[in-house]
Amino acid sequence: MTQKKYVVGITDHMIGTPDLEAEVLGSDVEIDFFATTDETLFDADRLGRLDALLVWGARLTSRSISRLHRCRGVVRYGVGYEKIDLAALANAGIPFANNPDYGTEEVADHASAMILSLHRRLWEHDARARGYTSGWQVHSLKPLSRSNRATIGIIGVGRIGTAVVNRLKPFGFHILGYDPGQPPGHEKAVGYQRVDRLDDILAQSDIVTLHCPATAESRGMLDADGLARLKPGAILVNTARGELLGDLDALEAALRSGHLAAAAIDTLTQEPPGHHPLLSAWRDREDWLAGRLVITPHNAFYSDHAAVEMRTNAARTVKILLDEGRLRNRVTA
Repeated sequence: MTQKKYVVGITDHMIGTPDLEAEVLGSDVEIDFFATTDETLFDADRLGRLDALLVWGARLTSRSISRLHRCRGVVRYGVGYEKIDLAALANAGIPFANNPDYGTEEVADHASAMILSLHRRLWEHDARARGYTSGWQVHSLKPLSRSNRATIGIIGVGRIGTAVVNRLKPFGFHILGYDPGQPPGHEKAVGYQRVDRLDDILAQSDIVTLHCPATAESRGMLDADGLARLKPGAILVNTARGELLGDLDALEAALRSGHLAAAAIDTLTQEPPGHHPLLSAWRDREDWLAGRLVITPHNAFYSDHAAVEMRTNAARTVKILLDEGRLRNRVTA
């Protein structure tokens, strides 16, 4: 039997047992699978044995971090790290990395599909066509513009935002991009018009799609005030973070008034979503909302290929750390 050199913990997993990770990490690594998202159930002695820790959906706070006595690094399977206490990790001297190089194609496809379907009013046509008893083509919904007469505003032009630009350019949309983190000239290389103020992209865009992280600056950017700054009749797409929107009250009011023509959302602040009048109207297919609100269960990232890529890349990050002492994709507080 091969002597195990390292112990790698995996907090939880949504896709079965961590057999793929074991294959990537190799025979000299023992995997300790906690199999829970509840941090209070992480055993202190098991945490103390770990040379590295992979985190999926669990929260990681000082409660667990203080028990990682020999841990060389923590790696998250996903891109976001809102549930990870980076300050506590830094204080403990434990580096942290996320996993940005997976699922770009899937999220970009998902967002583009939402954009095109809402722009063409496909879901609304489908919902209303079921009740037509006379006429057929006369029921075309208006307004409905050509794609080359519409402006799309992309907030966050990183990997995914850039992939969305590349997908939408052939349709002829006028594409604006807002991302203070991108260097001058990025827009020229990718092919969009840079906008330097958030208010300007909100006011000018017929469709706004979000592709930025949830930070102190971006959380709640589209609260009631932010939604009010949208161009009247705009469409909103969010495949990034639920925290970018304000409360559902503001979203409901914007949809009811017609100021917001439609919205498509893949991420919510509470998942699965609880009770709210807007969610009840969506679940009950109320006529006023028919085809105007689309919600998918936080799976824009997913394809069979992306799931393998995500798990493989995260495990490789840990393997490089253990074998070479180098942590790729490192994120600091």
